[in-house]
Amino acid sequence: MARTVILYQDDYEAILAHSRKVWNEEACGLIAGVDRADGVREIRKIYILENKDHINTHFTLDPHDQLKAVQDMRANGIKPLGNWHSHPETPSRQSEEDIRLAFDSNASYLILSLEDQEHPVIHSFHTQDGISKREDLQIVQRQADRT
Repeated sequence: MARTVILYQDDYEAILAHSRKVWNEEACGLIAGVDRADGVREIRKIYILENKDHINTHFTLDPHDQLKAVQDMRANGIKPLGNWHSHPETPSRQSEEDIRLAFDSNASYLILSLEDQEHPVIHSFHTQDGISKREDLQIVQRQADRT
């Protein structure tokens, strides 16, 4: 059974806005949150980081920016859950390179496709032993008492 991943609407909109802003390259960043007792993975914060490659077919995160993000996660009592990136011209699926570079078998990998600018598509994937499986990604409104 696929793991359920919760992404808040405002975080999805931030990912989408940034990805559209840098439409000619893969946008990228990290996701953080908690794995709840009910088995649901809840993304509580997204981090928008620079794609050091500045191209539309690959991304590289800046190690300094990654460290700052992890320090922020620790300060906020959340843990790294994976990363996100955009596919400016291809579908929301893991490429061969995405699968090859998916080193953390516990991570969730969110991919936003801007192939159809009017109808962006985002999916979450879990990759283990070179096999990519889609997770059940649910985009929901953030509760008022959650920050």
